[in-house]
Amino acid sequence: MHRLAAFFPTVALCIVASLPSSLSARDDGRYANSPLKPWFDQLASGKGLCCSFADGVKIENVDWDTQNGRYRVRIQGEWIVVPDNAVVTEPNRFGPAVVWPYKDSDGVTQIRCFLPGAGA
Repeated sequence: MHRLAAFFPTVALCIVASLPSSLSARDDGRYANSPLKPWFDQLASGKGLCCSFADGVKIENVDWDTQNGRYRVRIQGEWIVVPDNAVVTEPNRFGPAVVWPYKDSDGVTQIRCFLPGAGA
């Protein structure tokens, strides 16, 4: 991962992002044998690579929707509008929606990537 971060600075963002404990990156190897790991590892939005599934957060159907033609997700009780360039346009092979949040330098939750649920 460290070699990749040198070539893809955005990947490092996923690992060093300052997130609340329930949203922290957790690539501890538990998904290493998942048949979808290579697919997750190459997912990208207009903001760049999403990192891996282990860095994302599965979102229940009640915690994401659309409003005024834009996706939004509920993270820790707060609805956040997903920037258009953060939406992953590739078909969802996983099923449930997944979001890759991070905290910016001001401590505001931002969305790096959002993969809508397969039924969207």
